[in-house]
Amino acid sequence: MRFRTAIADGHLKAGDRVPSVRALSSELNLARGTIEAAYQLLMNEGYLIGRGAAGTIVSPLIKSAPVAPKITPLPSSAVSLVHSGESPWPFQMGLPALEAFPRKLWNRIASYELRHSLLDGLIYPDARGHDSLRTAVAGYLGISRGISCTPGQVFIVAGYRAGLDLICRSLLKPGDRCWVEDPGYFAAHNFLREAGATLVPVPVDADGMIVEAGVRLAPDARFSVVTPTHQSPLCVALAMPRRQELLEWACRQESWIIEDDYDSEYRYHGRPLPALKSLDGQDRVLYCGTFSKVLMPSLRLAYVVVPEKLVQRFTEIADKMHSHCPSLLQLTTARFIEEGHFGRHLKKMRSLYAHRRQLLVDALLAKFAGRLSIDHQAGGMHLLARLEKGMDDNLISNNAKRAGLAVQALSRWYLSADPEHGLLLGFTNVTDSKQATELAERLARAFPD
Repeated sequence: MRFRTAIADGHLKAGDRVPSVRALSSELNLARGTIEAAYQLLMNEGYLIGRGAAGTIVSPLIKSAPVAPKITPLPSSAVSLVHSGESPWPFQMGLPALEAFPRKLWNRIASYELRHSLLDGLIYPDARGHDSLRTAVAGYLGISRGISCTPGQVFIVAGYRAGLDLICRSLLKPGDRCWVEDPGYFAAHNFLREAGATLVPVPVDADGMIVEAGVRLAPDARFSVVTPTHQSPLCVALAMPRRQELLEWACRQESWIIEDDYDSEYRYHGRPLPALKSLDGQDRVLYCGTFSKVLMPSLRLAYVVVPEKLVQRFTEIADKMHSHCPSLLQLTTARFIEEGHFGRHLKKMRSLYAHRRQLLVDALLAKFAGRLSIDHQAGGMHLLARLEKGMDDNLISNNAKRAGLAVQALSRWYLSADPEHGLLLGFTNVTDSKQATELAERLARAFPD
């Protein structure tokens, strides 16, 4: 009732007279009986008092609520979201070719799972993830990434950062020092900092994280977060000697390595590199993978593989977090893998992305001859275009965003004070040479004269 709200908000005060039944009935075009019933209800609740011919007033016993100061809402632009739910822009990183996803096949599998779900699909699900998906993931990792694990070591989570959350809640103590790649994935940096970790930026070169520098800066760090197969954002791979150094350090210090294997499936030259976890003889690596890059981001499905000795601890924390992923999506993903569709989809996308990457490289080199250079790496879903000395990648990135291009400045991925400058460009949704040329021309207009 509007009267009840007006009294509670202090707009109608004790003793104020309210309109007569006849007047309010005419104003609202309602039957008098309806208004009389409403007034009677408010009287029974103690809001109004009837005084016969003197009319109806707000009860003197009602105390008006204090008027709260008016709060001006912040504009939506005041909060910068990593994912806003808006339609993607050209060059957006980490986004698969959505038009190439087999939606009809996926929907058919999802419909089958929905039709055949029994009572076990209606109860609270397993906090660790559905057994069928954990089994499918363990099998896939054993074949494709060389990781020997049981389904019991696999935890299904709602995206990579949910995996970090599970790890931090299970193992991190406030103030623990954590090696992070510099440059590195800014969203992970921000999350770890919020979780209470003390970040130790470790430089990256053509062979990946410089482990020797990490040992020099913080030999007693409790964690190291790395992207060894395809470093984010420089696209380099962690060299074998450094992989061995990193594992030796973790074993010596009894520290943990968090391996983010975010897009290892996409390698266009040579054989895929084995996961760091496959070399982990002392069980110091926590392996993180995601379906966002290989299927679709809206799934919000990722996984963490933990050492056997940590399974009980992670199970307890996962149960307390109760952060379940929808069972239907887990079952659909599991069947998609089991029936061989996942492997065929990856093979198709590797070929498609290799072609689309070359389209964008050719267009950029034709348009920017001498003004930028492209790092030719073996895999990944984005290009790194390095700029001429003295050019400001932040200025170009800001100009590009005003033109509707999701170009990221490399310097923003650094924690150190002396970053390199370049542009990060997703190529997975560049469909043909005409579009590649148009995007290169739009990007050129973002460059200063």
